[in-house]
Amino acid sequence: MSKPFPLKKLCNIVRVILNKTRISLHDIAVVLGNMSDRIIREDMTKGEIMKERYDQGPPYLSTEVAFHWCEWDFSLTTIVSSGNNNNISSTPAISDALGVIEFDQTNSIIATGGIARKIRIYNFKSLFAHENTSQNEHEIICLDHARACDYYICTPAKLSSIRWKPRSDGRVLGSGDYDGVVMEYNLERRIPIFERDEHGGRRVWSVDYSHRDPVLGASGSDDGTMQMWDTRCESGEGVATVQPGGGRRAVCCVEFNPFGGPIVAAGCADRKVYGYDIRMTVDPVFVLDGHTKTVTYIKFLDNVTLVSASIDGCLKLWDSDNSNVIRSYKGHVNNRSFIGLSVWRNGGLLGCGSENNKVFVYDRRWGEPIWVHESNPVGRDGCGGGFVSSVCWRQVEEDQCTLVAGGSDGDLQVFQGRRKS
Repeated sequence: MSKPFPLKKLCNIVRVILNKTRISLHDIAVVLGNMSDRIIREDMTKGEIMKERYDQGPPYLSTEVAFHWCEWDFSLTTIVSSGNNNNISSTPAISDALGVIEFDQTNSIIATGGIARKIRIYNFKSLFAHENTSQNEHEIICLDHARACDYYICTPAKLSSIRWKPRSDGRVLGSGDYDGVVMEYNLERRIPIFERDEHGGRRVWSVDYSHRDPVLGASGSDDGTMQMWDTRCESGEGVATVQPGGGRRAVCCVEFNPFGGPIVAAGCADRKVYGYDIRMTVDPVFVLDGHTKTVTYIKFLDNVTLVSASIDGCLKLWDSDNSNVIRSYKGHVNNRSFIGLSVWRNGGLLGCGSENNKVFVYDRRWGEPIWVHESNPVGRDGCGGGFVSSVCWRQVEEDQCTLVAGGSDGDLQVFQGRRKS
């Protein structure tokens, strides 16, 4: 049996290390605290840290991990899939992939789009209550799209972006597609009412509307421009053409300030986020530089705070007043695909997908995820390769929340969270 290491000698060694490296006691405490947290998490019983659910029918093996500092209890409540939920061998087609999910301004209607060339419209309540149900509140409701969807509108091309038009009472939905076309649809009549080829046939990645003046829209494209347009003008020149960073790299996301400010932000393949005043778009009013790869999403948390996502595998929280990074968030996997980004402003939570087919939730205050959900790690076809491709928070309440996620397999998953008492 070896002799214990003398405590006095250990203290002397630590003192020498501190003197030579200038590491503070505070830094040592932080490291030891993190190590302690990790040990605690690993030593917690499986029942405390992980809840596993097995559903009858397709192999929906779902794993939820809630870390001990999480203030929320999340649960999967509904799965909406293509085809027969009871057919384990059913294989999703690649055309089922969902690229975007959006709640309307009332948070009662959901629209989805993707490469299936369809805009599907769902009543939020229909995802929880349906005829002849026998499920209790702890069981997962399984639906297919044909049963859950109110109606759908066929589109001429694959969709990369959709956005509800402000002040339209949920009647008008805008879209951007793979053919470079921006369109608006009247959902009451279920017909297109506006169409412009804004980008010369180059793929449109993102569209959005100004909340100050909803006739003003913007779109970002592979052509390296952010086009600003007025939906009252069916032909002729747009309102403005903006070329972030000189227009040499694709504009992958655009977002107007949803709080009514005059700023529109654009995330680009040159790894930067540019903010422009819509009244004077010659030069950006801020540039956010910190990602190492293409910026895929940008969202406003408030008038000056933004969240960006990138295929460098991290989210970043920014203060646009001084262009500084406040915090980085890591844990999800993202090195090539668009995996979605959504912010729940009432609760300060961030949601995103992942290329390992997981849904991640972050609290804006911490850089590590507070909750992770994995489903179908090997895919419904048994071959793997699926990923979560879109997410959207429902912007209501403060002690309860709802996150809807879509996958490359075409499945919709609805998660509900309650703040712990």
